[in-house]
Order: sequence, then C-alpha cells, then structure tokens
Amino acid sequence: MSMQVEAQEGGVPPQPPTAVVGGGRLGSIRGRLLVAALVLMFAGVFAYGVFTRLGQGAVVRAETAQMAAPSVSVVSPQHSAPSQEIVLPGNVQPFMSAPIYARTSGYLRRWHVDIGARVRKGQLLAEIETPEVDQQLQQARGNLATAQANLTLAEITKNRYQALLATHAVAAQDVDNAIGTYNANKAVVEANQANVKQLETLQSFERIYAPFDGIITARNTDIGALIASGSAGGVKTDLFHISQPGSLRVYVNIPEAYSQAATPGLTAELTLAEFPGRRFQGTLVRTSNSINFATRTLLAEVAVENPSGELLSGSYAEVHLKVPGQAPVYLLPVSTLIFRAQGLQVAVVQNGSAVLTPVTPGRDFGDRIEIVSGLKGDESVIVNPPDSLVSGEKVQVVPSTPTKATP
Repeated sequence: MSMQVEAQEGGVPPQPPTAVVGGGRLGSIRGRLLVAALVLMFAGVFAYGVFTRLGQGAVVRAETAQMAAPSVSVVSPQHSAPSQEIVLPGNVQPFMSAPIYARTSGYLRRWHVDIGARVRKGQLLAEIETPEVDQQLQQARGNLATAQANLTLAEITKNRYQALLATHAVAAQDVDNAIGTYNANKAVVEANQANVKQLETLQSFERIYAPFDGIITARNTDIGALIASGSAGGVKTDLFHISQPGSLRVYVNIPEAYSQAATPGLTAELTLAEFPGRRFQGTLVRTSNSINFATRTLLAEVAVENPSGELLSGSYAEVHLKVPGQAPVYLLPVSTLIFRAQGLQVAVVQNGSAVLTPVTPGRDFGDRIEIVSGLKGDESVIVNPPDSLVSGEKVQVVPSTPTKATP
C-alpha cells in the first residue's frame, strides 16, 4: 500500500508488470514481419527484373537470328512442253554442187555461159585450144602408121617362112625368128594404138560440158587465159562452179542433249530473214550418227524442195525442229543459277534452310534456261541467291505466293 501511495504521490500512474512484457513481444513480431515483407518485395522485384531481362534477351537473340538470316524470294520450276520445238542455225546448200576443172592444158578459146545461166546436162560450157596435144596426137598417129607397116611386112615374112619350112627350104630357126619379129611388131602397134587413144581423149577434153542440170554460180576464167589441167601440180582454179538448186540440203548441229530424239523423219521448218512470216517445209533425212568432239553436237541434214529456186544456196536459215519430249525438263530464270567451282547449282529451300543442288543446263533462252537434270519440279528455288550463301544456312522466305517461271 505504501508503494502505491508513493507512486500516486509522485504523479506516475501505476502499470501492471505483465502488460509491459506483452507489448515488447508484439512490437518485435511486427518488425520481423515488416522486414520479411520488405525482403519478399525486393526479391520479387529482383526476380521480375531477372526474368524480364532473360525474356528480353531471348527476344533479342531471336530477332538477331531472324535478322541474320537473309530474306529471299523463291520461284517454282515450270515443266516444259512434252513436244518441244528447238530453233537452230542452218546452212543452206544445194543438193549437188561441183567445181569444173580442165583435164588438159592450153588456152581458153571461148566460153559459152556466164554466172546465173541455167544449163542442161551435156551442154557445152567452154572450149580450150591445145596445140601441144594436137601435135602429140599427130606424131602418135604417124608412129602408129609406121608400126602397122612393119607389122604387115613381118606378117608376110612369117607366112612365107612357114610355107618354106614345109619343103625344108629354110631352117626352123629362121621361121622362129620371123614369128618373133611379127609378135614384136604386133606389140608395138598395140602400144601406139593405146597412145593415140590417150591423146585423142586429151583432145576431147578441149570441150568442157556440164555434168548435170544446174546453175552456173561462178566463172573464173576468160578468153586467152592459160589453163592448167586438173591433174597438174600447183594451185588449181576451177573454170566454172555449177550447183543444182532444185533440192536443198540444210545442215544443222543439234546439241547432244537432243541427239537421241533427232531421228530421220522429223518435221522441220525453215525461216529466213528475206522471207518474213513464211515457213518452208523440210524433213530431217539423215544424221552423222556421231557426236562432234569439239562442239558436242550431232550433224544432221534436212532436205527441202525448192522447185521455184527462190531459196538461194549459201543462205542462213533458222531451222525449227519439233522433237518429242524426253526426260522431264524444267524452266528456271537465269537469276536462280549459282556459278561456282563445284559446277552449276541452284539454291533450294528445305525446312527453312538453303540447300545447294547441282543441276545440268539445257538450252539458254536469255532470261530463262532449261534444267534437264537435278530437279523434281516441286522445289522452291531461291531467286538472286547471295554470293555468300552456303548449304544449310537458314533463310527467311519473303511472305509471298511463289510464282512460276514465265513460259
């Protein structure tokens, strides 16, 4: 009681001791909860920042990878027609053509035809003057006459000696000598006859005739010109050149890729610059059955009828050959091709990556090219591939509908 009174007297209200102890514990618990809440809050903020940065890093890496992959556009190969027409350069030549040389030497006396003249077989073209041959022929005929006279005398002597031998008036040796002389003179006569025939043949070559119907395309001589025989040595010049334009041969070199399809009987058409809008019909008649080693082409001959003669030999023509389809052939723009040391390639998109595929080219049309092997037809081929593109590299296809090559 005295203590309570003292406290009251001092002005301090009395406090129960148990109340002081309980209040301290409650404050400590609140402080710990506040600290834990702050820790959790900072941990959440830290975790949010970490995960946010990780997510942003993944997005950045994905965007970087996407930006690193080149953007490309693609095109689909187009099938070529089952029966296709190939256009090749051709040389128009006459069906028959021959240079005409002289078979004897001399001087040109006169010529009867000039360039552009239409001649018939056996028609006289020119005459040659051969005084040396004429003199040789005259001498050979004189030698023949002498030999024939000697043969006649030898024959009389032989017959006489054979008659005398029956009466034993002459020796058998004399008869044998007479017979031998006769045989020798007979051989001399035969030799002179052959020499005369040879010179007569040379003399007949003084007159030059057309070997077949045709047109004179060249005349390389004139009156008084010295003519050397075709059998003589040195440089020889043909007197005339004759060709037969009624039928024409057109020679074309077919690429090796179409050599198996180029068989005799194929239809061919000729177009010439001097006949715009016109086509002349022809037929492939034969091939060389051999690939030229230097050009890798097959030589073929196309026969064209030219009854009116409007097609001139020596002309340049474009030959349109309709060949049947072979293995599948596709068309691609030339901008899809990759030229490297490994050979001709194209880049095909497969599962988001570029795959370099070797191909074999066919005909080149300028802006397009044929691919005869290496493609199946369902590929997506990259147009204008980067020079640094490698097989397996990721690419980003431009979101557009793939377009086919223009036929």
